[in-house]
Order: sequence, then structure tokens, then C-alpha cells
Amino acid sequence: MTQQHILSGDLLMFAGDPFHAPPKETVLIETDGAVLIENGQIGASGARSALLAAYPQARHHAHPGKLICPGFIDAHVHYPQTAMIASWGKRLIDWLNTYTFPEEMRFDDPAYAAEISARYLDLSAAHGTTTMASYCTVHSASVDAFFGEALKRGQRVVAGKTCMDRNAPEGLRDTAQSGYDDSKALLERWHGTGRLSYAITPRFSPTSTPEQLEAMGALWAEHPDCLMQTHLSEQVDEIAWVRELFPGARDYLDTYEQFGLLGARGLYGHAIHLEPREIDRIAEHGASLVHCPTSNTFIGSGLFDMTGLKARGLSVGLATDTGGGSSFSMLRTMAAAYEIGQLKGTALHAGQLLWLATQGSARSLHLHDKIGALDVGMEADIAVLDLASTPAIAQRYGNAQNQWDRVFPTIMMGDDRAIAEVWIGGVKQVG
Repeated sequence: MTQQHILSGDLLMFAGDPFHAPPKETVLIETDGAVLIENGQIGASGARSALLAAYPQARHHAHPGKLICPGFIDAHVHYPQTAMIASWGKRLIDWLNTYTFPEEMRFDDPAYAAEISARYLDLSAAHGTTTMASYCTVHSASVDAFFGEALKRGQRVVAGKTCMDRNAPEGLRDTAQSGYDDSKALLERWHGTGRLSYAITPRFSPTSTPEQLEAMGALWAEHPDCLMQTHLSEQVDEIAWVRELFPGARDYLDTYEQFGLLGARGLYGHAIHLEPREIDRIAEHGASLVHCPTSNTFIGSGLFDMTGLKARGLSVGLATDTGGGSSFSMLRTMAAAYEIGQLKGTALHAGQLLWLATQGSARSLHLHDKIGALDVGMEADIAVLDLASTPAIAQRYGNAQNQWDRVFPTIMMGDDRAIAEVWIGGVKQVG
């Protein structure tokens, strides 16, 4: 018989989108609650005393005063950039050429790809992240290594081979045909295996010819249940470059749209400098944007308009953008999102930030029926937060006046020390 586990503490629960209704009505903290983990899923939730009485045989993991959350979901990462995170001082294109591309060249070695895959998944789990959508490199070995490591861990991940057939070093270029063929073979090998999902992954328009974008659009049309991930309108000089490369396009988004790369299961990272037409078309298609705040500040890209885009009804996920982002921590990412919100004139509520890092990202990945909440029947990916993990946080916690006052300092100052336990697929990985 499968061992049952009960985690007790304060539960983070969702009753709606906190950007469309008051956060205090849609994001709830249920004190002295508990969840039952059984067969890799949430089997029950409710009051601690009731669950302990109903399941006396379950192993009890008591976390008094701690916050039991859905595991964090990082909607846009580059796991191959793990070793070069926090590389100094470049704008996007220079940064790619100086740091990113040389590091990604190393992933033609399956042993190195396996080493970094394990390292990345260890680091992200230590920070409470249980699911991510990752770009791999142009090498099929990088995809095999990442999916293989995630499969061993029983982890739900999304990933895909990055496709580039121009404006990249020779060792990182494929062709329109080989990009299609390799992506299709990887998709057929991994998509739907265990908890793995494939994402068709043209890096961004400047590194793909129209022929390759057309091939990626054709592949997506053949496999519409897959996600498609790419980058959009990250920096103004990048946008100017796109205009030069695609003189007939109406805007940056059109370089994807005209090749069948705009759709409801599309993920568009950054999306800082959008034109009105682009916002309209993204909204019409129900596509998702991904906010990468530490990356946007680290590389100097600009300020994402969270409240404005959410007011338009757009789906938005949250992401570290490892290694353009400067941290593996979704707590640090939430803090940066708050800071950017302040610079844009809107202070985000702690409940909104936690929703973005869990349910919001799950919705952007079309996985909200599986992960991102502690509801019965959801997969048991869980992070337990210690809300007094350091002396600085603990003294602020001690002076808190309400529940959200106790949570907010951990969002703003927390790191991996705040992660008390992490469960992935019902198995404890950290703590």
C-alpha cells in the first residue's frame, strides 16, 4: 500500500484570479490546515484535526506557522545557462554572443548536458521550484539529458530544442529542415512520457530565417497540443534589428504570426515593448506572456506592464529567465516583479505575486488542471515556506499585524533558506 502523508500548517488556496477580483477574496490563507498526499496527488485537504482523525495511518509532517504552497512554476528558463548565470554587463545581443552562445556550444557533449541538467534541477528544487518551461540548446543531446533527468525525478517539466539557423555561431546553427526533423523526433520521443511536455522552440526571430519559422509553424500545426515558446519585444535595439530582418512585417509579433506561430498555446517571453496591434492579437488568440523581472532589470530591457496587460485579460506567467535572470529563486523573482510594479505605479499584493508564481504560471503553460494549486486531485507538487527563515525576516514577522504582513517579508527578502520542504509528485525532495 502506498504511504500516505499529511502536511499540516497554513494553506495557500485560490478562489480566482487576484488581478480580476480583490486579492483578499481570491487568495486565501487557511490557518491550521492540512493536505493529504496519496499516490502522487492531493487526496484531501481541510482542517488539520479533521485530516489527522480521518487518516490515522498517514505519516504526519507538522509545519506550525509555515505556509504550505503549490510548488513554484517557472514559466521561462534556459537551463543550459546555469553555469553562466550573473555574467556581467552586456546588452542582450552582446550578452548572447559573449556568454550564452559559447556556453551553449558545450551541450553537444551528452555528459556535460547531463551534468548541468542535474545541477539545474537540484538548484531550482532547493528554491521551491517544481515545474519549469526550459529552452534547451540546438543539440538534441541537451533535450534528451534534461528530459531524462526530469523523468528520473518524476518531475513535470516543459522543454524543447532551440532552433536557430542564422545569426549564431556555426556550432549552434541547424537548418530549417534539420530543425524541423530534430524537433519532430524529440517531440515524438518525449511528449507525454511521464510528466514531460514538449514545446516547439524557435529561439527568436533574429536567429531563424523565414524558412525555419515556416517549418516551426508547420510542426506546431501538426502537433497543436504542444506548447510553442519564443521571445518577443525584449529590448528596443532587438526590435529595431527585427525590423531590418523582416521589412515586410507589421511588427515583431507579425514575424511569428505570418508563419503560424501565434496561437492559444503560445508562450512569449518578456513582451515589454508591445505595440497596440500586438496586444490586440495576443488577446484575441488567448496566448500567454511571461514576465521575467530579474532578467529585464539585469540586462536593462525595460519595465513590463503587468497591471495593464492583465487588465486586457491576457494570461501572464512569471519566470526567472535563468541565466539572463540573476537568481534561481522565484521568491526573488516575485520581489523583482513587485519592484517593477512600483516603478510602473502599481503596488502588487503579496497574494497576486504568489498567484503569478504558481497558478498564473500554470495557466500560461496550460497545466492548471494538474499543478499550481492545492485542490483535491491536483498533482502533489508542494513547497513549504518558513516565514521566519532569517533573523531579519523573523523580526519583521514578529511585528506583523495580519496574515499578509507575515508573508510579504519572505517574498521580499527570502531565499532558499525559506524553503522548508519540497515535494515533487508526492515524493519529498528537499527538507
